[in-house]
Amino acid sequence: MSDMRIRQIVIAGGGTAGWMAAAAFSKVLGNECAIRLVESEEIGTVGVGEGTVPHLKLFNNLLGVDDVEFVRNTQGTFKLGVQFNDWARLGDSYVHGFGEIGHDISLLPFHQFWIKARQRGLATDIGAYSLNTVAAPRGRFMPSATDVPANSPLANVAYAYHFDAGLYARFLRRYAEQRGVRRTEGRIASVELRPHDGFVSALVMESGERIEGELFIDCSGFRGLLIEQALHTGYHDFSHWLPCDRAVAVGCERVGPPTPYTRSTARPAGWQWRIPLQHRTGNGHVYCSKYMSDDEAAAELLANLDGAPLGEPRLLRFTTGARKQAWNRNVVALGLAGGFLEPLESTSIYMIQSGIARLLDMFPQRDFSPVLTDRYNARARFEYERIRDFLILHYHATERDDTPFWNYCRTMPVPGQLDEYIRLFRDSGRFYRDGEEMFATPSWVQVMLGQRIMPRGYHPLVDQMPEQDLAGFMASVSQVVNACVEAMPMHQAFIDKVCPAPAMEAA
Repeated sequence: MSDMRIRQIVIAGGGTAGWMAAAAFSKVLGNECAIRLVESEEIGTVGVGEGTVPHLKLFNNLLGVDDVEFVRNTQGTFKLGVQFNDWARLGDSYVHGFGEIGHDISLLPFHQFWIKARQRGLATDIGAYSLNTVAAPRGRFMPSATDVPANSPLANVAYAYHFDAGLYARFLRRYAEQRGVRRTEGRIASVELRPHDGFVSALVMESGERIEGELFIDCSGFRGLLIEQALHTGYHDFSHWLPCDRAVAVGCERVGPPTPYTRSTARPAGWQWRIPLQHRTGNGHVYCSKYMSDDEAAAELLANLDGAPLGEPRLLRFTTGARKQAWNRNVVALGLAGGFLEPLESTSIYMIQSGIARLLDMFPQRDFSPVLTDRYNARARFEYERIRDFLILHYHATERDDTPFWNYCRTMPVPGQLDEYIRLFRDSGRFYRDGEEMFATPSWVQVMLGQRIMPRGYHPLVDQMPEQDLAGFMASVSQVVNACVEAMPMHQAFIDKVCPAPAMEAA
């Protein structure tokens, strides 16, 4: 039998997506493949302060990178969740915290008991029963403790990170090059296709060099140099549900200790992010150009910074959606080349990580079996659509009618599965997770309640708990959460002790 193993992988584009792919492939595939990454310093990357979800820890574990090394090298901080301000109504605020809410009893999730207790006046806001949602606004943080009982909330602290995306790409580049990845500097002039089947055979550089490969990874950003410009894959446009199509981003001077959460504040035609790093704060304003001009958006952003801006706001244009095929022929698109879902719930890097993991799981041979390709694309499509619906929920479940943008979002039709989720939850607080979709029950519950979708009823099995026991149960959970939060150090104190970043190099 002939050897059908893939021996040459070419990654088109660097940035976070390209270097995450290079690092993972060099770690997992070892000497099996020659890995080459092509990028141009002239083109640059989007490169903003990034927030993540807890899954990134799994990726760093795969590479053998620990928290301290990672956070120090990326000027990072820790993240317990996202605070949403002014989303359902002006003046509203809630935290979507990672991890569990309370603790489940038998077959029922905690929030079912909370609904009855809330209706009876026996419970406060749902956030009072989650370690993360209490600790985040108080500025406290610690990773999981090993010297507490297994059922303590401190035994399993779910957290993610804020970090400088440019520094992360640089960190991963060092990692990958130490493991044999070859980097080529320069611009790609054209993409060469095999005449008999349309597969990519080589990248042709402006220098005239041909870079041949067997598997090509497109990390070229929004333009999709391989997946779209060469292969004409097509794009599913989600902008009728997620109408924001632009963002302006700028860093500002850090004022005060970094918060262990991302802040998302709704604005007249979109929302503003705030991501605290060790050396600065990342800010951006995501908005819909139909309802707000670029100049108005930049002014809105600059008027709502904590500290002095570090430069001029940068404008980004995008269309929310996903490629019709993330894997087409012998090209797999990662990051912005594969699609874009706005960073409302910090899913961008997760999507890169998920695409890499899925490709390694379904790694092909040189014949590129369409069975694998079809399966990969089906899973990618499922993931995009389920995260898309979670983001739509934030916009659609609002009572705001103060601007044309919010009127549109509140009244727009939504995808059928999201509509079913909302109707089920409003009826009796029930949520049924769809297979392996990214966001689990606690996330959907927190956002639906935070957006003022209050269930009319609750699961009938809740009534098996006597009402006096219900009151005690709620009080006990709240007391345990508060005691655990008080035992946590301040976020800044933890960073100073464990993982302070080196001083930034002078520009």
